Amino acid sequence: MAAEGNAQVAVYKPVRTILVSQPKPDRSPYYELEQKYGLTIDWRPFIHVEGLTAKEFRKQRIRPNEYSAVVLTSKNAIDHFFRICEEMRIEMPLDTKYFCLTETIANYLQKFITYRKRKVFVGRKDIEDLATALTKHKAKEKFLLPCSNLGSQYVSDYLTKENFDWQEALMFRTLSSDLSDLSDVTYDILVFFSPLGIESLYDNFPDFKQNDTRIAVFGNITEKAVEDRGLTVNIKAPAPGVPSMTTALEQYIQKVNAGLK
Repeated sequence: MAAEGNAQVAVYKPVRTILVSQPKPDRSPYYELEQKYGLTIDWRPFIHVEGLTAKEFRKQRIRPNEYSAVVLTSKNAIDHFFRICEEMRIEMPLDTKYFCLTETIANYLQKFITYRKRKVFVGRKDIEDLATALTKHKAKEKFLLPCSNLGSQYVSDYLTKENFDWQEALMFRTLSSDLSDLSDVTYDILVFFSPLGIESLYDNFPDFKQNDTRIAVFGNITEKAVEDRGLTVNIKAPAPGVPSMTTALEQYIQKVNAGLK
C-alpha cells in the first residue's frame, strides 16, 4: 500500500480519500460525511471468516448434541454452529440451553431455534453477566463453546476458573483477506476497528510505512496494536465528546480541510 512524504507534515494535509477496513454497508453516516466534504470513501474488509468443513470438524471428535448447553459469543459462532450441525445431520435436543453474551446475539439465535426464554439466557456484554444463570446450571450441564481459531480467551478463562464441565469447539477461522490489488493505492486515512485489521495490513504489506497516511482507530486495543507496530494514531474514537468514528473523522477533517476549495 503506497504512501508518500513526511509523517509530521501529514497531520496538516487535507483529507480527500479514506479507506474503511470493513464491508460496505447499505446505510451509513459515512455516506453523509463523504457527500458533505467531497470525499472518496472506499470500503474493504481486511479480514474474513471461513468455516471448517464437517470433515475438518470431525477430527476434533466432538458431537455437538452430546452437550446440553452452548455458550454463544458472536453471530459467526451461531452461523457455524448450526451449519456444522446441519452438515453432520445432527439435530440439537429441544431442551438444549443457550447462553448468549449479548441481546443482539440472542436475537440472532431466533433464526435457528424456536425462541423460548426458559432455554435462552442473555448477558449484557461479558460472560460475568451470565454468572448467575451459568452457576445455576453448572452441576447438571455439559457446556460447548463454538469458536474461531482466535478462540474466546476471556470466556475460556472464566469457564476454566469456575470449574465448568466444558469443551471448546473450533468451527470457523478468522483470516487476513487478500489486499494485493491495493499495493499501488494511496489513501489519506486508513480506518481500523480491531487489531486483526492491523495484522492483515502487515500480512499483505510487510514493508508498510505510514508516511503521509493518517491512521484512525476505534478502541484502546486497536490503538495499542497500531502503536506496537511503531505507527502513529492520528484519530481515535471513542473519546470524550467523540462517541463514534464518524464524529472523530469529521472533527479531524474540519481542522485539516479548513480553507480547502
